[in-house]
Amino acid sequence: MNSLLILIIVVLLGVAIWQLSKIFSLTQEKAAAENSEVATDKDNNVNGYLMFAFVGFIYIFTIYSLVKWGRFVLGTPASEHGTDYDNLMYISMVIIFIVQTFTQFLLHYFAFKYRGKEGQKALYFADNNKLEAIWTIIPVIVLAGLILYGLYTWNNIMNVEEGEEVINIELYAKQFSWEARYSGEDNTLGKANVRYIKDVNTLGVDMADPAAQDDKVVTELHLPVGKKVHFKMRSQDVLHSAYMPHFRAQMNCVPGMVTEFAFTPTVTTEDMRNDPKIVEKVAGINKIRTKKSAELVAKGLPALEPYTFDYLLLCNKICGASHYNMQIKIIVESEADYKKWLKEQKTIATAVKEASAPKVDPAAPATGVVVDTTKTMAQVIK
Repeated sequence: MNSLLILIIVVLLGVAIWQLSKIFSLTQEKAAAENSEVATDKDNNVNGYLMFAFVGFIYIFTIYSLVKWGRFVLGTPASEHGTDYDNLMYISMVIIFIVQTFTQFLLHYFAFKYRGKEGQKALYFADNNKLEAIWTIIPVIVLAGLILYGLYTWNNIMNVEEGEEVINIELYAKQFSWEARYSGEDNTLGKANVRYIKDVNTLGVDMADPAAQDDKVVTELHLPVGKKVHFKMRSQDVLHSAYMPHFRAQMNCVPGMVTEFAFTPTVTTEDMRNDPKIVEKVAGINKIRTKKSAELVAKGLPALEPYTFDYLLLCNKICGASHYNMQIKIIVESEADYKKWLKEQKTIATAVKEASAPKVDPAAPATGVVVDTTKTMAQVIK
């Protein structure tokens, strides 16, 4: 990789030196007298037609991209606010597409129509108040509408009413994994600080805080469908970003501060697996995996397992070498299934207590001896 970068730098330096030499030659009296670098009518015609060819390429490639890769656009939103989010995105993209199509055509058409001709002089306008008003007022109105609609959508997404019934969950990011902390029966997350991180207390929960006693730390997210979830996010080391694409949710996790995001899941994992677009995507992925598996088996390696759709919590900031693998599974299920799963999880107070308890020697039933594994054998005997 370093050799490639060095080669690119050398090539760029060569190009720069070559361009500088051309500039130098143009400044010489002889080169100026010969007028060797002045474009002819033929050159201008070629450039004019090339402009038309390029705008054609832009349009063809845009259409090809929509047909070829349009299926990769996220389909059915799985959160209550997802529809508003998608509408804002669609409106923005339609406006951008129309403006880009119109302005790019005019740009390249005028470059062709008013291409240079020998003896022709350009008509110069010092200013044109009418044109300037048009190209200022129209973008201002359009952008103001987009911004106001965007703020309205943002406030609807981010607003959590005081006293509103929500499930409080903490997302904890670190290189290169996620952990989640559920607030327990009191629905209140206990205090936490990186200074308290020790052994099984990997989130630095303050075990002296009464609200922390029923908190539960897990490495797989379960969410009840139709219930609003209020996420509070922390980072242990660098800037991460909690990204849940199917829920149209993303928020930076910043070291030293707590960020927040809330949404209501509306589609269970099982229902999303049966969504036609998801079924099509899964089939396409498994087709690729089947082909790859055949190659692996031919080499004596184990085949890839078939892909099954799951919601994922990803990191959307390049946070280090294993950034690509920083993810955990999200399961959206019925409220009854969610409560059953949560009840089975161990509280952090229990986990800490079990981890700090002395280990029982296998011979204990016969001798009644309990051995503290933190001591040496000599200390135990003594």
